[in-house]
Amino acid sequence: MPRADSLYVRLPNWVGDACMCLPALDLLRREGYPLVLCGRSWARDLFSGLTAGDAFVALGRSFGENRRTLRQSLAGRGPVRGLVFPNSLSSAALFRLAGIRSAGYRGDGRSLLLGWALPKPRGLHEVEVFYRLAHDTLRRWQPGTGDLPPTPGPRLALPLTATHHEAAARALAQAGITGRFIVLAPIAAGLHHGQPKAWPGFGDLAQALGQRGHTCVICPPAHEAEASRAAAPSATVLPPLPLGAFAALTARAAAVVCNDSGTSHVAAAAGARQITLFGVTRRERTGPWSPDAVCLGAEGQWPALSDVLAAVEQLAGAAT
Repeated sequence: MPRADSLYVRLPNWVGDACMCLPALDLLRREGYPLVLCGRSWARDLFSGLTAGDAFVALGRSFGENRRTLRQSLAGRGPVRGLVFPNSLSSAALFRLAGIRSAGYRGDGRSLLLGWALPKPRGLHEVEVFYRLAHDTLRRWQPGTGDLPPTPGPRLALPLTATHHEAAARALAQAGITGRFIVLAPIAAGLHHGQPKAWPGFGDLAQALGQRGHTCVICPPAHEAEASRAAAPSATVLPPLPLGAFAALTARAAAVVCNDSGTSHVAAAAGARQITLFGVTRRERTGPWSPDAVCLGAEGQWPALSDVLAAVEQLAGAAT
């Protein structure tokens, strides 16, 4: 089949899931498909190093409005194809009703809405699940292709822009931080099987690190600012940053300490020195996709404060 002029990609709605799509997006780009990313507005800044400014379609919560937005963006583009990463029925329906023939994983009646419906693999990390969708779709679109890497590389490799780095540097300068610092991300939204996903020891960790001469910062989004201050009251609070600038901030840090949350995947995407804490989720499925990440705790057992403190000091010391 001839290559499409553009490939519309429906990104997941969650920050961490979107980051875990990066190896799949890189594979699609390397195969020569110009990408038009479609997702929540925060993804425009986070992925601005991947696409040109006009190659992003911001989607809201109104299905009808999203359909109109997509159809308007298609005007004059010529033939297109689609790839739908989310598993929801609505994501497949949106592309179908906008006139985009798409590939995606089957399930929940989605096969009738997809031009290429693939079986979803089980027992894999989410990065591998997203990558497999891109890989197997390309094999269907390009029969006989035998040189596609069968598995994703070891890193997410988010390209950061000069604008991202400048915004991070500006936030640190305004806070008077000129030396090494440690980023704490104490909040993890939502529950997992009814249990909080946030490690309860961030306040004690920040205090102990401060007593040992470390500068701890938090940089929460506006809607998490109050909860973050309460969780780590001794940390310096930076103003909210767009996600690309926040990723650049994590890359500058001597260490990043976070829950198994979106921050963990943003830090992994930026190549940060990170420690991700587990207590209710499984690292085998959603842990940071980075060979350098330190993972502490396990499903059903949060790590002890002493273990986290020792890991932070070792990681921060190695960054000198």
